[in-house]
Formats: sequence, structure tokens, C-alpha cells
Amino acid sequence: MLGLSDIASRIVQSTIRTMSVECDRVGGINLAQGVCDTEVPAPVRHGAEAAIEAGFNQYTRLDGIARLRNAIAHKLARQNSIAADPDSEILVTSGATGGFDAACRALLNPGDEVILFEPYYGYHYATLVGQHCRPVLVSLDPPDYALILDRVADAITPKTRGIMTNTPANPSGKVFSREELLGILEIATVHDLFIFTDEIYEHFVYDGQRHISPATLPVAAERTITISGFSKTFSITGWRVGFLYASARWIPAISYFHDLAYVCAPSALQHGVAAGLDELPESFYSDLVRDYQNKRELICGALRAAGLEPSVPAGSYYVLADAANIPGDNSIEKAMNLLHITGVACVPGQAFFQGGRGDHLLRFCFAKTDDDLEEACQRLSRLRQNVSASAR
Repeated sequence: MLGLSDIASRIVQSTIRTMSVECDRVGGINLAQGVCDTEVPAPVRHGAEAAIEAGFNQYTRLDGIARLRNAIAHKLARQNSIAADPDSEILVTSGATGGFDAACRALLNPGDEVILFEPYYGYHYATLVGQHCRPVLVSLDPPDYALILDRVADAITPKTRGIMTNTPANPSGKVFSREELLGILEIATVHDLFIFTDEIYEHFVYDGQRHISPATLPVAAERTITISGFSKTFSITGWRVGFLYASARWIPAISYFHDLAYVCAPSALQHGVAAGLDELPESFYSDLVRDYQNKRELICGALRAAGLEPSVPAGSYYVLADAANIPGDNSIEKAMNLLHITGVACVPGQAFFQGGRGDHLLRFCFAKTDDDLEEACQRLSRLRQNVSASAR
């Protein structure tokens, strides 16, 4: 009679992690998992070190330390134009994924439907499935992944409970415009839906575009669950410190379920993040955009030269590229062949699509040190050489 649960029996290993394992096995350069190899800012490192030495190594309040909640409130006011009460509207979470998981447990029931935009981030999809909810996919149109609002309206059913946005988006790099977000808000208001918004890449926006938090739109705050964090901005993906902002009406229940699963985010690391928010100047964020825009140009140029036409991302630090020139019947075979030809790991497009719609695409992460990224770009040139040799 022993066996897996119905949900567990349907689980498939993340292709992102599969590619990372294979990359390690062959000694390649990993442009698959978004692990952020760039340096952690000194105030963040030193703040965590000082907290450990000062004895901040025990549980915190379930909603996080006061210093960090206050710092997040100031950050939201300064950078997002959101006025948040640090004592009733902010929850420090175990990464953005922990925040979304807790919000789903608190606000959704088994059988509820949530609209996801395709290409989607796999953890959003899997988290909903794990909560016995149904992700309903609405496709965005490449190459800039435009939103067609009629598709959203057509996807609404009596079971729809929410709409998930990820802006800037993983894997497409799409930055939702104010007009698009207003359209989503109108649909959510008419049908009385939650808006879940993952804004973990909010500081990675290029070409003069601007990140807009849906919660800043008129009368949106009550129904919007804003999820973000510091893994990407401070290059601390292993620290698992994020945050969630929502109406005080929802925070107690979300906090309860976050406490059940995670208890709290790591204590000393919360102090390190708070130090970063308090001490880093605004120039840190503008320098981040400049540096990553340069990295984007480097990887997109190398992909284009290798015959892998990229959809140039407006934000985040990922790029989707057309893999039609790589041998293989699907995106997994194409990704594996690319790794063995060039020594560069990427993610098969099928990780972000259903129904085979991503089988001609690969995702590349450019959150790497300059040396590693340049080496990866040099290795990608082997692909065109290999394809040319095969043609002869």
C-alpha cells in the first residue's frame, strides 16, 4: 500500500537542474541555472558577518526582523512608489519562491485556476500544481512577447482565482508596460481576482524602460500580492531572503503558512540584506543596469554569430534563442548537443512551455562574471564551426 502521493507521482526533475548536473559532469560553463556568479556587495557580506559575530543566529519573528522590514518599506517607497506598513503589510520570506508558496496556500483552494503567461517560470507552474490548483496558460507573442488581452479574458472561467505576472520575466525578459498591467487589472477587477506578481528582477531593466509594480496602479493594492527579493540584485541566491508585500487583510494567513514551511528566513542573513538596503547608494542600482546591459549585448552578439538568433530581452538576465540550427528532435536533445559541442550549458525551451511550443528554443543566463561570460561566448563560436563542418 506504500506509494507516492498523486502529485508526487507526476513530478519531473527540473530540466534546469538536470542541465546543471550534466554541465558539472563535462566541466562546462553553466549558462543554465540563474546562480548569479557576480560579487556580493561588501555591505551585504559584512552585515551578515557582523550579525553572526553579534549572536543573531536564532529564530526571528515569523514576519522577519524589524530592521529589514523597515528597510523594505523604505525601499518600496523610494523605488516602487508603494507606501507599505512594515508592521502589517510586509513579510520577510525564504526567497521569492517561499513567498509565492505561502501565498498560494493562504489564498487558493484545490481546483482553483490561476492564469500564467507562457513562456512561464517553471516554479510558478509547479507550485500551483503542488497546491492542487490548475495553471491556465495564456501565450505571449514573440519576439517581444506582446500581451493580447483578449486571450486573458477568454481564459477566465468560474474557477479562475488569480492572474500571475512576472515582470521582468523569466525566461523571456519581457517587461510588462503600464498599459498591459492596466488591462490585466481591469480583468482582475471585473472578475474579482488576485494579482500575484513576481518582481525578483525589478532592477534588471534595459534600454531606458521602467519597471512598474502592479500594486501602484489605481485600486490595485487590495488584490495584489507583490513578491520580490534580493537573490538576484545582491547575488545571494543561496541566502534565501525575499519579501512579500500585501494588504494587512492577507498577511496574517500568508505568514502562518510561511511559518509552517520555513519558520523564518535565516536570521543573520536578514541583517546582511538590511545593511545592503540601508547602505548601498542609488548608483549601485544604476551601475547594475549598465553592467548587465553590457553582458546582454555580449551574449546576444555571440548567439547571433553562432547562428542562434536571440529575442533580445527588455529585462531580467536571461535570453531565449532560436535553436533550429542545432541537431536534435526537441529542445532537450538540442541543449545536450550544444553542451557537448561547445561546453556551454543552457536550458531547453520545453521547461517554459507546454505542448512542444518551446522545442525550438534554448534559454541562456548571462548573470556571470565577465571572464566566464566571455569564455562562454568564445565557446559558442564552435557551434557554427561544427555546423559548417557537418555540412561539408
